[in-house]
Amino acid sequence: MGRYVIRRLLQMIPVFAGTTVLIFVMVYALGDPVQARCGDRACDPATAAQIRHDLYLDHPLWQQYLRYMGQIFRGDFGVAWNGRPVTELLASALPVTLRLTVLAILFEIVIGITLGVLTGLRRGRPADTATLLGTLLVISVPTFVTGYVLQYLLGVKWNLIAPSVSSEARFDELIVPALVLALTSLAYVTRLSRTSVVENIRADYVRTAVAKGLPRRRVITRHLLRNSLIPVVTFIGTDIGALMGGAIVTERIFNIHGVGYQLYQGILRLDSATVVGFVTILVIVFLLANLLVDLLYAVLDPRIRYA
Repeated sequence: MGRYVIRRLLQMIPVFAGTTVLIFVMVYALGDPVQARCGDRACDPATAAQIRHDLYLDHPLWQQYLRYMGQIFRGDFGVAWNGRPVTELLASALPVTLRLTVLAILFEIVIGITLGVLTGLRRGRPADTATLLGTLLVISVPTFVTGYVLQYLLGVKWNLIAPSVSSEARFDELIVPALVLALTSLAYVTRLSRTSVVENIRADYVRTAVAKGLPRRRVITRHLLRNSLIPVVTFIGTDIGALMGGAIVTERIFNIHGVGYQLYQGILRLDSATVVGFVTILVIVFLLANLLVDLLYAVLDPRIRYA
Protein backbone atom coordinates (compact mmCIF):
# COMPACT_ATOMS: atom_id res chain seq x y z
CA MET A 1 0.00 0.00 0.00
CA GLY A 2 2.78 2.43 0.90
CA ARG A 3 4.57 1.88 -2.41
CA TYR A 4 1.32 2.41 -4.29
CA VAL A 5 0.66 5.71 -2.50
CA ILE A 6 4.22 6.92 -3.23
CA ARG A 7 3.87 5.92 -6.88
CA ARG A 8 0.56 7.77 -7.18
CA LEU A 9 2.03 10.86 -5.53
CA LEU A 10 4.89 10.81 -8.02
CA GLN A 11 2.38 10.48 -10.87
CA MET A 12 0.65 13.61 -9.62
CA ILE A 13 3.73 15.74 -10.26
CA PRO A 14 3.50 15.82 -14.10
CA VAL A 15 -0.30 16.14 -13.89
CA PHE A 16 0.03 19.08 -11.52
CA ALA A 17 2.70 20.69 -13.70
CA GLY A 18 0.65 20.25 -16.88
CA THR A 19 -2.56 21.61 -15.43
CA THR A 20 -0.86 24.62 -13.87
CA VAL A 21 0.85 25.42 -17.19
CA LEU A 22 -2.52 25.36 -18.97
CA ILE A 23 -4.13 27.50 -16.27
CA PHE A 24 -1.26 29.99 -16.33
CA VAL A 25 -1.33 30.36 -20.12
CA MET A 26 -5.14 30.60 -20.36
CA VAL A 27 -5.39 33.20 -17.60
CA TYR A 28 -2.81 35.43 -19.23
CA ALA A 29 -4.60 34.99 -22.56
CA LEU A 30 -7.76 36.57 -21.12
CA GLY A 31 -6.40 40.10 -21.39
CA ASP A 32 -3.86 42.60 -20.14
CA PRO A 33 -3.77 42.57 -16.30
CA VAL A 34 -2.05 45.97 -16.32
CA GLN A 35 -4.95 47.61 -18.11
CA ALA A 36 -7.37 45.84 -15.75
CA ARG A 37 -5.60 47.41 -12.77
CA CYS A 38 -5.77 50.86 -14.31
CA GLY A 39 -9.55 50.62 -14.77
CA ASP A 40 -11.44 52.37 -17.55
CA ARG A 41 -8.74 54.96 -18.07
CA ALA A 42 -5.60 54.04 -19.93
CA CYS A 43 -2.42 53.87 -17.85
CA ASP A 44 0.33 56.32 -18.59
CA PRO A 45 3.47 54.58 -19.94
CA ALA A 46 5.51 55.09 -16.77
CA THR A 47 2.83 53.64 -14.50
CA ALA A 48 2.21 50.72 -16.87
CA ALA A 49 5.92 49.95 -17.01
CA GLN A 50 6.19 50.03 -13.22
CA ILE A 51 3.21 47.68 -12.82
CA ARG A 52 4.67 45.29 -15.38
CA HIS A 53 7.96 45.31 -13.53
CA ASP A 54 6.30 44.73 -10.15
CA LEU A 55 4.22 41.84 -11.52
CA TYR A 56 7.18 40.36 -13.42
CA LEU A 57 5.25 40.81 -16.67
CA ASP A 58 8.25 42.25 -18.51
CA HIS A 59 9.76 38.76 -18.75
CA PRO A 60 8.88 35.86 -21.09
CA LEU A 61 5.89 33.76 -20.09
CA TRP A 62 7.94 30.66 -19.30
CA GLN A 63 10.10 32.67 -16.90
CA GLN A 64 6.96 34.06 -15.26
CA TYR A 65 5.66 30.52 -14.80
CA LEU A 66 8.89 29.19 -13.28
CA ARG A 67 9.06 32.16 -10.93
CA TYR A 68 5.43 31.66 -9.92
CA MET A 69 5.92 27.94 -9.24
CA GLY A 70 8.94 28.75 -7.12
CA GLN A 71 6.79 31.18 -5.12
CA ILE A 72 4.08 28.54 -4.64
CA PHE A 73 6.53 26.04 -3.15
CA ARG A 74 7.54 28.77 -0.70
CA GLY A 75 3.90 29.37 0.20
CA ASP A 76 3.68 32.68 -1.71
CA PHE A 77 0.75 32.87 -4.14
CA GLY A 78 1.31 36.50 -5.06
CA VAL A 79 -0.69 39.65 -4.40
CA ALA A 80 -4.32 40.20 -5.45
CA TRP A 81 -5.68 43.27 -7.24
CA ASN A 82 -6.67 44.90 -3.93
CA GLY A 83 -3.15 44.63 -2.51
CA ARG A 84 -3.93 41.70 -0.18
CA PRO A 85 -1.82 38.55 -0.41
CA VAL A 86 -3.63 35.72 -2.18
CA THR A 87 -2.89 33.49 0.83
CA GLU A 88 -5.07 35.77 2.97
CA LEU A 89 -7.92 35.46 0.49
CA LEU A 90 -7.44 31.69 0.49
CA ALA A 91 -7.46 31.58 4.28
CA SER A 92 -10.80 33.41 4.41
CA ALA A 93 -12.51 31.88 1.36
CA LEU A 94 -11.37 28.23 1.35
CA PRO A 95 -12.95 27.21 4.70
CA VAL A 96 -16.30 28.63 3.56
CA THR A 97 -16.28 26.67 0.31
CA LEU A 98 -15.06 23.55 2.12
CA ARG A 99 -18.04 23.73 4.49
CA LEU A 100 -20.37 24.24 1.53
CA THR A 101 -18.78 21.31 -0.34
CA VAL A 102 -18.89 18.99 2.69
CA LEU A 103 -22.62 19.63 3.12
CA ALA A 104 -23.18 19.08 -0.60
CA ILE A 105 -21.27 15.77 -0.50
CA LEU A 106 -23.31 14.68 2.54
CA PHE A 107 -26.52 15.39 0.61
CA GLU A 108 -25.21 13.28 -2.29
CA ILE A 109 -24.22 10.39 -0.02
CA VAL A 110 -27.23 10.32 2.30
CA ILE A 111 -30.05 11.23 -0.09
CA GLY A 112 -28.60 10.10 -3.41
CA ILE A 113 -27.33 6.68 -2.37
CA THR A 114 -30.39 5.96 -0.20
CA LEU A 115 -32.81 6.78 -3.02
CA GLY A 116 -30.71 4.85 -5.51
CA VAL A 117 -30.54 1.71 -3.38
CA LEU A 118 -34.23 1.78 -2.45
CA THR A 119 -35.39 2.28 -6.04
CA GLY A 120 -32.89 -0.31 -7.31
CA LEU A 121 -34.34 -2.88 -4.91
CA ARG A 122 -37.86 -1.92 -6.08
CA ARG A 123 -37.18 -1.73 -9.78
CA GLY A 124 -40.25 -1.10 -11.94
CA ARG A 125 -42.51 0.02 -9.10
CA PRO A 126 -44.19 3.46 -8.96
CA ALA A 127 -41.58 4.82 -6.54
CA ASP A 128 -38.83 3.79 -8.94
CA THR A 129 -40.53 5.48 -11.89
CA ALA A 130 -41.23 8.65 -9.91
CA THR A 131 -37.61 8.85 -8.76
CA LEU A 132 -36.31 8.43 -12.31
CA LEU A 133 -38.60 11.18 -13.58
CA GLY A 134 -37.71 13.45 -10.65
CA THR A 135 -33.96 13.06 -11.14
CA LEU A 136 -34.34 13.69 -14.87
CA LEU A 137 -36.20 16.91 -14.09
CA VAL A 138 -33.50 18.01 -11.65
CA ILE A 139 -30.77 17.34 -14.21
CA SER A 140 -32.66 19.33 -16.86
CA VAL A 141 -33.04 22.49 -14.75
CA PRO A 142 -29.92 24.72 -14.58
CA THR A 143 -28.40 25.38 -11.18
CA PHE A 144 -28.95 29.14 -11.33
CA VAL A 145 -32.67 28.63 -11.96
CA THR A 146 -33.01 26.27 -9.00
CA GLY A 147 -30.98 28.60 -6.81
CA TYR A 148 -32.99 31.72 -7.57
CA VAL A 149 -36.31 29.87 -7.21
CA LEU A 150 -35.41 28.42 -3.80
CA GLN A 151 -33.96 31.74 -2.69
CA TYR A 152 -37.18 33.56 -3.62
CA LEU A 153 -39.57 30.98 -2.18
CA LEU A 154 -37.71 30.12 1.03
CA GLY A 155 -35.98 33.43 1.67
CA VAL A 156 -38.30 36.13 0.31
CA LYS A 157 -41.83 34.77 0.06
CA TRP A 158 -41.98 32.36 3.01
CA ASN A 159 -39.17 33.91 5.08
CA LEU A 160 -37.85 30.52 6.20
CA ILE A 161 -34.18 31.35 5.57
CA ALA A 162 -32.06 34.46 5.07
CA PRO A 163 -31.91 35.33 1.34
CA SER A 164 -28.15 35.81 1.58
CA VAL A 165 -25.55 34.13 3.77
CA SER A 166 -23.82 36.19 6.45
CA SER A 167 -20.07 36.74 6.54
CA GLU A 168 -19.66 33.96 9.14
CA ALA A 169 -21.21 31.40 6.74
CA ARG A 170 -22.38 29.06 9.48
CA PHE A 171 -23.37 25.49 8.66
CA ASP A 172 -27.08 26.17 9.24
CA GLU A 173 -26.97 29.05 6.74
CA LEU A 174 -25.28 26.88 4.12
CA ILE A 175 -27.87 24.08 4.10
CA VAL A 176 -30.01 25.49 1.27
CA PRO A 177 -27.02 26.69 -0.82
CA ALA A 178 -25.40 23.27 -0.38
CA LEU A 179 -28.61 21.59 -1.52
CA VAL A 180 -28.70 23.82 -4.60
CA LEU A 181 -25.05 23.04 -5.32
CA ALA A 182 -25.57 19.30 -4.87
CA LEU A 183 -28.90 18.82 -6.66
CA THR A 184 -27.56 17.92 -10.11
CA SER A 185 -24.84 15.63 -8.74
CA LEU A 186 -27.36 14.15 -6.28
CA ALA A 187 -29.59 13.20 -9.20
CA TYR A 188 -26.67 11.51 -10.98
CA VAL A 189 -25.67 9.66 -7.80
CA THR A 190 -29.25 8.42 -7.41
CA ARG A 191 -29.44 7.13 -10.98
CA LEU A 192 -25.95 5.63 -10.83
CA SER A 193 -26.65 3.88 -7.51
CA ARG A 194 -29.94 2.51 -8.83
CA THR A 195 -28.35 1.18 -12.02
CA SER A 196 -25.47 -0.42 -10.14
CA VAL A 197 -27.82 -2.11 -7.65
CA VAL A 198 -30.04 -3.41 -10.45
CA GLU A 199 -27.03 -4.90 -12.24
CA ASN A 200 -25.43 -6.48 -9.17
CA ILE A 201 -28.61 -7.88 -7.63
CA ARG A 202 -28.66 -10.48 -10.43
CA ALA A 203 -25.00 -11.44 -9.95
CA ASP A 204 -23.98 -14.96 -8.98
CA TYR A 205 -22.44 -13.94 -5.65
CA VAL A 206 -25.76 -12.41 -4.53
CA ARG A 207 -27.67 -15.53 -5.56
CA THR A 208 -25.13 -17.65 -3.67
CA ALA A 209 -25.51 -15.52 -0.54
CA VAL A 210 -29.30 -15.84 -0.74
CA ALA A 211 -29.05 -19.60 -1.32
CA LYS A 212 -26.90 -19.93 1.82
CA GLY A 213 -29.79 -18.52 3.79
CA LEU A 214 -28.08 -15.30 4.85
CA PRO A 215 -30.41 -12.59 6.20
CA ARG A 216 -31.61 -10.12 3.59
CA ARG A 217 -30.03 -7.17 5.43
CA ARG A 218 -26.63 -8.88 5.44
CA VAL A 219 -26.91 -9.78 1.76
CA ILE A 220 -27.63 -6.15 0.90
CA THR A 221 -25.08 -4.45 3.16
CA ARG A 222 -22.17 -6.91 3.06
CA HIS A 223 -22.42 -8.19 -0.52
CA LEU A 224 -24.63 -6.05 -2.73
CA LEU A 225 -23.75 -2.55 -1.51
CA ARG A 226 -19.98 -2.98 -1.30
CA ASN A 227 -19.77 -3.88 -4.98
CA SER A 228 -22.50 -1.52 -6.14
CA LEU A 229 -20.91 1.55 -4.52
CA ILE A 230 -17.61 1.37 -6.42
CA PRO A 231 -18.79 3.46 -9.43
CA VAL A 232 -20.67 5.77 -7.05
CA VAL A 233 -17.54 6.41 -4.99
CA THR A 234 -15.65 7.14 -8.21
CA PHE A 235 -18.22 9.73 -9.23
CA ILE A 236 -18.37 11.39 -5.80
CA GLY A 237 -14.58 11.53 -5.54
CA THR A 238 -14.20 13.27 -8.88
CA ASP A 239 -17.17 15.48 -8.03
CA ILE A 240 -15.43 17.09 -5.04
CA GLY A 241 -13.25 19.29 -7.22
CA ALA A 242 -16.15 19.97 -9.57
CA LEU A 243 -18.34 21.12 -6.69
CA MET A 244 -15.68 23.48 -5.35
CA GLY A 245 -15.04 24.94 -8.79
CA GLY A 246 -18.71 24.97 -9.72
CA ALA A 247 -19.69 26.84 -6.57
CA ILE A 248 -19.28 30.15 -8.43
CA VAL A 249 -22.96 30.27 -9.42
CA THR A 250 -24.26 29.18 -6.01
CA GLU A 251 -22.00 31.55 -4.12
CA ARG A 252 -23.04 34.44 -6.34
CA ILE A 253 -26.74 33.73 -5.78
CA PHE A 254 -26.49 33.51 -1.98
CA ASN A 255 -23.70 36.09 -1.60
CA ILE A 256 -21.24 33.59 -0.14
CA HIS A 257 -17.68 34.91 -0.03
CA GLY A 258 -15.94 31.66 -0.82
CA VAL A 259 -13.64 30.35 -3.52
CA GLY A 260 -16.25 30.85 -6.25
CA TYR A 261 -16.82 34.46 -5.26
CA GLN A 262 -13.09 35.24 -5.25
CA LEU A 263 -12.61 33.50 -8.60
CA TYR A 264 -15.46 35.51 -10.09
CA GLN A 265 -13.96 38.76 -8.83
CA GLY A 266 -10.53 37.74 -10.11
CA ILE A 267 -11.84 36.91 -13.57
CA LEU A 268 -13.73 40.21 -13.81
CA ARG A 269 -10.59 42.18 -12.92
CA LEU A 270 -8.21 39.93 -14.89
CA ASP A 271 -6.40 39.31 -11.61
CA SER A 272 -4.10 36.52 -12.71
CA ALA A 273 -2.54 35.96 -9.28
CA THR A 274 -5.93 35.31 -7.64
CA VAL A 275 -7.28 33.12 -10.45
CA VAL A 276 -4.14 31.01 -10.84
CA GLY A 277 -3.68 30.67 -7.08
CA PHE A 278 -7.23 29.55 -6.38
CA VAL A 279 -7.38 27.18 -9.36
CA THR A 280 -4.04 25.68 -8.31
CA ILE A 281 -5.54 24.85 -4.92
CA LEU A 282 -8.56 23.28 -6.66
CA VAL A 283 -6.22 21.13 -8.77
CA ILE A 284 -4.47 19.88 -5.61
CA VAL A 285 -7.84 19.07 -3.98
CA PHE A 286 -8.95 17.21 -7.12
CA LEU A 287 -5.74 15.11 -7.24
CA LEU A 288 -5.93 14.21 -3.54
CA ALA A 289 -9.62 13.30 -3.88
CA ASN A 290 -8.80 10.91 -6.73
CA LEU A 291 -6.07 9.30 -4.64
CA LEU A 292 -8.54 8.82 -1.77
CA VAL A 293 -11.04 7.22 -4.16
CA ASP A 294 -8.45 4.72 -5.36
CA LEU A 295 -7.64 3.76 -1.77
CA LEU A 296 -11.34 3.33 -0.96
CA TYR A 297 -11.64 0.71 -3.71
CA ALA A 298 -9.69 -1.76 -1.56
CA VAL A 299 -12.04 -1.10 1.36
CA LEU A 300 -15.20 -1.67 -0.68
CA ASP A 301 -13.96 -4.62 -2.74
CA PRO A 302 -11.78 -7.20 -0.92
CA ARG A 303 -10.57 -8.50 -4.29
CA ILE A 304 -8.69 -5.24 -4.91
CA ARG A 305 -5.27 -5.13 -3.29
CA TYR A 306 -2.44 -2.64 -3.82
CA ALA A 307 0.95 -4.26 -3.61
